[in-house]
Amino acid sequence: MSKFFEDRTRQFWLLHTLGWLGFAIVNYLGSLVQETRDAYLIVIGLDAYIGWLITIPLRYAFQRIWFWPPWKMVLTVLLLALVAAAIWTAVRNFNYWEIYRHGARAGDWLKYIRDTPVAFYVMLSWCGLYFGIKYYQTLQLEKQKSLTATNKAHEAQLKMLRYQLNPHFLFNTLNAISTLVLINESDTANKMLARLSDFLRYSLYKDPINKVALEQEIYAARLYLEIEKVRFSERLSIVFDIEPGTEQARVPSLILQPLIENAIKYAVASQVNGGEITITAKKFGHDLLLEVADNGPGVTLVNGLPINANKAPAHSESGVGLVNTKERLAALYDNDFALVLTHNQPTGLKVNIRIPLQLEETEQKYA
Repeated sequence: MSKFFEDRTRQFWLLHTLGWLGFAIVNYLGSLVQETRDAYLIVIGLDAYIGWLITIPLRYAFQRIWFWPPWKMVLTVLLLALVAAAIWTAVRNFNYWEIYRHGARAGDWLKYIRDTPVAFYVMLSWCGLYFGIKYYQTLQLEKQKSLTATNKAHEAQLKMLRYQLNPHFLFNTLNAISTLVLINESDTANKMLARLSDFLRYSLYKDPINKVALEQEIYAARLYLEIEKVRFSERLSIVFDIEPGTEQARVPSLILQPLIENAIKYAVASQVNGGEITITAKKFGHDLLLEVADNGPGVTLVNGLPINANKAPAHSESGVGLVNTKERLAALYDNDFALVLTHNQPTGLKVNIRIPLQLEETEQKYA
């Protein structure tokens, strides 16, 4: 913020100087029409310099009255502009008579300020430019504050959605590890604990604001599925279908995890014989398509969300996972994404995500 005010101060001095320099140039061009001596150039330079000096105090005065009521501020500006115009006119006439007229002076002192209306117009123009530029800078500052606040809100929202991990996953995993220890399967328990540690480290250290390469997301998905594989053993089958060339595509971190979690809960855990989960990634024009499909019993879809046989919303965690995923995508891609739930054939559910295909940190669309 301090840099903004420093830039604004620098802009004032630059525009202030350029403005009075422009005034001098315009007067010089006007003098070419008349037959004037070279001494008139000195008068023009002094007039511009005196105007430059007189209007500096106006800036500090206007800063003090900036938050006054409009009517009071307008009256004050008019009064200050009139006083400055009168002083500037008197000094200009004095310079003109002393330098150009070789010391000739007016007999009536009122003649020193007879051109005040013209000078008043110049001063009002300066005041108008000052307030116009200041209002524009203030508007830009407020816009910058609004954008910063919006970005901070989006970041907070993304982090909140990102860290809503299902506690049942952690509890079930710890229970499974405890069971393995009780039946003396210490090697399996150690492997499961190591995978759980790696998965939690990945989920906590990856910034939800930044995107990661798809290969990292697949790595996290494999860690998660290896943990679940210990729990469900042969009841859980996993298929990865990753199209070559998509490994470096940028995707939100852990965007697949809630979808895989739902598939395990409703397609694998709910069936005696378990089920199969297929994770697919492929290019589609300038987009990247991600898909999590299962061969479970399937569900009835209403407005893109699953409901159970009683027409009530499916388990709240499933709904929250899908809603959070959609909100994260909306925060990162605006309207340039799609999340669609469809029936899998012959049975099951497919969750499709379409996002722009962005490669590496430049996030350029695939061409």
